[in-house]
This record gives sequence, C-alpha cells and structure tokens, in this order.
Amino acid sequence: MVLVGYTSIMEDSGFIAYVVTTSVSYDNVLAKAVNSLYKSEMVDHLKKEWLSVIDVELATLELLNWFNKIRLHSSIRYVSSFGFEKRYYNRLILLGIAACLK
Repeated sequence: MVLVGYTSIMEDSGFIAYVVTTSVSYDNVLAKAVNSLYKSEMVDHLKKEWLSVIDVELATLELLNWFNKIRLHSSIRYVSSFGFEKRYYNRLILLGIAACLK
C-alpha cells in the first residue's frame, strides 16, 4: 500500500506522527490536503467502478498526472505545477546556474 511506504519513509526520516495512529498523515498541510483530495475525489467517487487493485493503481496514476501536469494554479499565473517547475529549471539553465538535484 502506498500509505504504508509513505509512513515508513516519514518514520525513518525521524518525523513524529501528528496523531497517535501511524496511518494518518504527518503534520504536513500539503500531505493532508493531497490525502483528503485523493480520498474525496478518487476513492469515494470511483470505488464502485474498480474491480481490482490494478484499477485503483491506474486511477491513482491518472489523478497524479492530472494533479501535476494538467491542473492549473491561479497563484502561479494559471500554469500547471509541472509547467512552472520546467520554466524554473529552464531559467536556471539560461542564467548559467547549475541545478542541484538529489
């Protein structure tokens, strides 16, 4: 399960859970917002259409693609997260600044 991997990574990194149960998001507003969106827009809305875990995985990939590459943000002049990040790194290249990616 994705959540189990996420929880393990957070624990291994030394983060402390916001609430007692480990299956709940850590104290991170973005994680809470994404998890809430995932549950309300995806799980609750589409669960009747799924026949297997593969259906859930494919639907999750579609949501992530939309969330990162298609969804437009008013706070960044109506471009996608992917487009905004691409512009940022292209600008660094034009300025001759090396981007350090880990």
